[in-house]
Amino acid sequence: MQENILSIDTLLSYVPLSESLQETVHENLEQKRKKMNRKIVVLDDDPTGTQTVHDINVYTDWEEESIRAGFQEDSNMFFILTNSRSFSSQHTEEVHRAIGERIAKISKEYKRDYILVSRGDSTLRGHYPLETATLKKAIERVSAKRFDGEILFPFFVEGGRYTIGNIHYAQDENKLVPVGKTEFSKDKTFGYRSSDLTEWCEEKTKGQYRADTVTAITLEELRSCNIKKITEKLMGIRNYNKVIVNAIDYEDIAVFLNAYFNALEAGKEFLFRSAASLVKALGGIRSRPLLDCRKELANTSQNGGIIIVGSHVQKTTDQLEYLKNGNLPVEFIQYDQHRVLEKNGLQEETRKVAAEAERLVRAGRIVAVYTRRDRLDLDTDDSEKQLEVSTKISDAIVRVIAGLDVQPRFLIAKGGITSSDIATKALHIWRAKIMGQIEPGIPAWLAGPESKFPGMAYIIFPGNVGNEKSLFRIVSKLM
Repeated sequence: MQENILSIDTLLSYVPLSESLQETVHENLEQKRKKMNRKIVVLDDDPTGTQTVHDINVYTDWEEESIRAGFQEDSNMFFILTNSRSFSSQHTEEVHRAIGERIAKISKEYKRDYILVSRGDSTLRGHYPLETATLKKAIERVSAKRFDGEILFPFFVEGGRYTIGNIHYAQDENKLVPVGKTEFSKDKTFGYRSSDLTEWCEEKTKGQYRADTVTAITLEELRSCNIKKITEKLMGIRNYNKVIVNAIDYEDIAVFLNAYFNALEAGKEFLFRSAASLVKALGGIRSRPLLDCRKELANTSQNGGIIIVGSHVQKTTDQLEYLKNGNLPVEFIQYDQHRVLEKNGLQEETRKVAAEAERLVRAGRIVAVYTRRDRLDLDTDDSEKQLEVSTKISDAIVRVIAGLDVQPRFLIAKGGITSSDIATKALHIWRAKIMGQIEPGIPAWLAGPESKFPGMAYIIFPGNVGNEKSLFRIVSKLM
């Protein structure tokens, strides 16, 4: 299939399973999930991976104490926030080696097997294949577990990401655009060329896994509910080869997972690299309505709320502009991150912005702190240097929140790296409860008792999710 832009109506051309067959698929899947009784460990390269689940805990470090706490929970799933998308390659490798070894050790202690998911970006950015390759090597070095293959599942319906004919698409209004033709593929650190996931595997692994060796699970196989054929494909995977899964709906995931659990029961082992929709289905987490802010995120504080906008994708800029042009009583403060090029520039900018934000929150106002919308891209092809500068800027913005002496009524963080750094470095959250979603794909956490602001609603708003009105709607709900 050529990498052409498609109409959103293309999704309607695939006949769904009948209601009775859907019911059978889900009943069988639930039985298989319970029989397997494995702990599902989700490593999240930024906090946005919690955007499809609820009543699940997320830990913001990977110390043995945290992993043990996750294994001890009644829930069959827990998240570990790594925020590795902001790391250098070397640090990413060090962290994932430690995580793999600790999960293997603690699994053995508790005599409970596990399924490991590396939750990455639905637009294919991140340290791939480094993260999963490091996990595989670390786990196999210290345990008897051996991985036959890796399953790539970037489908994310909540964000409008679909895989059709092996090509991964991002929805833009009424169009499906191959991701290789979007701004996401031009990322300075994690850019790529191909939208065809078989070719993307070859590109990212530098030819170690060729496109013609990648196994594809087709929509036709899923929509015909050919679980036997899909199982046979999975049983044939060896030498850590790659499997890509086409999907446009949660029913496609359910059919695939029936085959996956068949293969697991027959002794096969796979690592997952996926977006957030797979995580919800794998854990058997039922859908729930969007959060009722007045009931579920209620806060009697008279203090104002604060919004931090760090993401620079065009969708975020459009959402910020819509909020600015709306009629909500929001005060706006620009943070000039370009001052990173000046001696002590970021320190001075942070002091100025933090003081004004503190004053407004104390006065009961809602304040939006946003970075300059023109990107600061260095004149270099060195992705590590670009990431280093981005990290300096992110750390400086985090200090705006870290320096607050007054607890905001709520906090919205826009952008994956921004929201992760604020959670760990400013709010000092160790464990948070994922309450649910305030808008599709936009999760709300409840900060734990150990955090800087216990019990505060923390809204994690991915940069590439929602439409231009989404930020305006969320702020309206929280007023």
